[in-house]
Amino acid sequence: MPTYKNLPDDELLPLIKTHLFSAIIGDILDQMGYRHVFLPPRVRALSDDIGDAGRAMPVLQVDLPEDAPADRKMFGVMLEALDDLKRNEVYLAAGGTPDYAIWGELMATRAKWLGAAGAVMDGWARDAAGIIKIGFPTFAHGSYAKDQGPRGEAADFRLTVHIGKVVIHPGDLVFGDRDGVLIVPKEAEEEALTRAFEKLEGENTVRIAIEKGMSTVEAFKKYGVM
Repeated sequence: MPTYKNLPDDELLPLIKTHLFSAIIGDILDQMGYRHVFLPPRVRALSDDIGDAGRAMPVLQVDLPEDAPADRKMFGVMLEALDDLKRNEVYLAAGGTPDYAIWGELMATRAKWLGAAGAVMDGWARDAAGIIKIGFPTFAHGSYAKDQGPRGEAADFRLTVHIGKVVIHPGDLVFGDRDGVLIVPKEAEEEALTRAFEKLEGENTVRIAIEKGMSTVEAFKKYGVM
């Protein structure tokens, strides 16, 4: 059985992004007993033709009170978190009220220059046209121009965060496509990827059989894949 444990991320992540998709990885994780890996469906790709695979760099977002001092440090540690991004990492922001944008074109430009893989927001992005133009994979509730400046900030980064029922640790595998975003826990990664690539081969075989006229009942009975 093939293993993906020893491949460096520069080889592994493009392989995942090119060949796999969220449904097949999610199916395998369901079978392994990991039932809470998909982020809520409100977290969507800004553009349907983008996909993403990278390592989570979680950022904790918090709301500010209405009477927050005007002379406070703007954005909290957001800029430091952005500058700390490493190659193949995904800026993943969680927390706060989704009432304002927490990602934009200039942030995406900096992240792309650093070699980051993408951005995932449990909130809104803005400057969507610019983000899409530079081709930086971004997943958010959608686009909304309302600024976070007087409303929220990043309180910390490189820590464990929660989005819905999903727990995200630094370094967890993040995968996203037009069907959603999921998190592959570190301890499940090798087995999940091995089984996902095996299932991919099986699905391709079933697809060919169905295209040739085989019934779905017969195909599932013969191949155990559907």
